[in-house]
Amino acid sequence: MADDLSTTIAEAARLLADARDVTLFGHINPDADTLGSALAVGLALHRRGVVVRVAFGEPEDVPESLKALDTAGLLVHRDDVPQEPELLVVMDTGSLQRLGPLADRVERAKGPVIVIDHHVSNTRYGTLHCIDEHAEATALIALRLLDEMGVEVDEPIARCIYAGLVTDTGGFRKAGPAAHETAARLLQTGVDAYSVTRPLMDAHPFAYLGMLSRVLAKAELDERAAGGLGLVHAVVGMDDARDVRSEEVESVIDVVRSASEAEVAAVLKELRPGFWSVSLRAVSQVDVREVAQALGGGGHRLAAGFTFDGAAEQVVAALKGALERVES
Repeated sequence: MADDLSTTIAEAARLLADARDVTLFGHINPDADTLGSALAVGLALHRRGVVVRVAFGEPEDVPESLKALDTAGLLVHRDDVPQEPELLVVMDTGSLQRLGPLADRVERAKGPVIVIDHHVSNTRYGTLHCIDEHAEATALIALRLLDEMGVEVDEPIARCIYAGLVTDTGGFRKAGPAAHETAARLLQTGVDAYSVTRPLMDAHPFAYLGMLSRVLAKAELDERAAGGLGLVHAVVGMDDARDVRSEEVESVIDVVRSASEAEVAAVLKELRPGFWSVSLRAVSQVDVREVAQALGGGGHRLAAGFTFDGAAEQVVAALKGALERVES
């Protein structure tokens, strides 16, 4: 695995060294790992005179908490992405489905499609795969690529990498020794950890409290689900989310999963009438990646997701059925 990754990263660095126009994609409903990784590599290329654009398929706007990472103005709307990118880099995206409206650019790309990811469920689309299933964050692989490219990782680049690392490790609660060592390296460039983490993990507008209270009031616990290990779930309808940002909706899972009676937590988020994005979390015993894959999604063993067309009750029924079929 390590030798293969070293080879593919070296090849990716070679391709990027010769590139003059590079498009970088993050997944739909972008988080700090997907955009931080894309912006870090994009900024390094931009400084070398490369034409760079960073984009994602949905939603329309960049999450407010991530805007500060784009110090060079590299983010563009999906409508401004070329129909046939010259060289495409896709970050932290396990399948074409996770690119949403931009998925067709992979097939249309004129040149290589480099996939940089840490999801075990990655479907190996694209032409070059820099995938490390043991990396706690895609940002760590992006940093390895930057090192291979001979890039000086200064504070603006380090801030993007740190944002991806701190969020995907749950504030370093799921980080190993190497990730902590990398964090120390990034902080030594001048990154202010508090200013990075507060908007990403701790700060919400007042409307968030109202939304959260409504959603949690309707949360349900089924201690018999998942083979008796328990499932807690909550539903965030479009009306619930009307006055808050996408990042507030995404953060609901971190509250719901705190219920100690349940091994598995799920949050159903209504993207449009009758269409749901579902976030799954497990404590330790259930592989929610397999659950998500059974429903057309993917992710990691303890954090995954899928999308579903239908009523909320149908989503929950399908989820419970998949949980029963997956062995812990």
